[in-house]
Amino acid sequence: MSNVLVIESSARQQGSISRQLTEEFLVQWREAHPDDSITIRDLAKEPVPHLDETLLGGWMKPADRQSAAEKAALERSNRLTEELLAADVLVLAAPMYNFAIPSTLKSWLDHVLRAGVTFKYTETGPQGLLSGKRAYVLTARGGIYAGSALDHQEPYLRQALAFIGIHDVTFIHAEGLNMGAEFSEKGLAQAKSRLAEVA
Repeated sequence: MSNVLVIESSARQQGSISRQLTEEFLVQWREAHPDDSITIRDLAKEPVPHLDETLLGGWMKPADRQSAAEKAALERSNRLTEELLAADVLVLAAPMYNFAIPSTLKSWLDHVLRAGVTFKYTETGPQGLLSGKRAYVLTARGGIYAGSALDHQEPYLRQALAFIGIHDVTFIHAEGLNMGAEFSEKGLAQAKSRLAEVA
């Protein structure tokens, strides 16, 4: 049995293609892995605050010097990090907003990329501590960006995940969604076909 952690980051609850992809992925995953435990964290329903001085204080100050707000910020970061540590499989649902990931997803990453917890510094550079995990990234894009210089989603997420030791990462892009019916239908069909392969 595996633990699956799903991170939803679309600002929309209705009409979201990335959420549609997540639903389809989970239907197929449950059929193939009925005993797996699935946790869904929705960053639109429960936004994670941006990295700020309060969270930094929670990370860096001794417990007896932390304010109540800093303790609360640390507890929130700990909860998010513990969810990630417990997961065997990570699923990130990420629509493309202005060529990159949603700011809510960036905030989540800022809470879980933690020195001494998910990575450590060594004499030869940073080393990820989450080896052995798999990740699937489901994206929804209005245009066609895969492999182009305008794609700031996949390179960034690959780097961020590799930084904490997650190197087994599969991207499934639904592209061309705002380029007319033909492109939209083709892009969604291709993404669903890839979902069926990996789930």
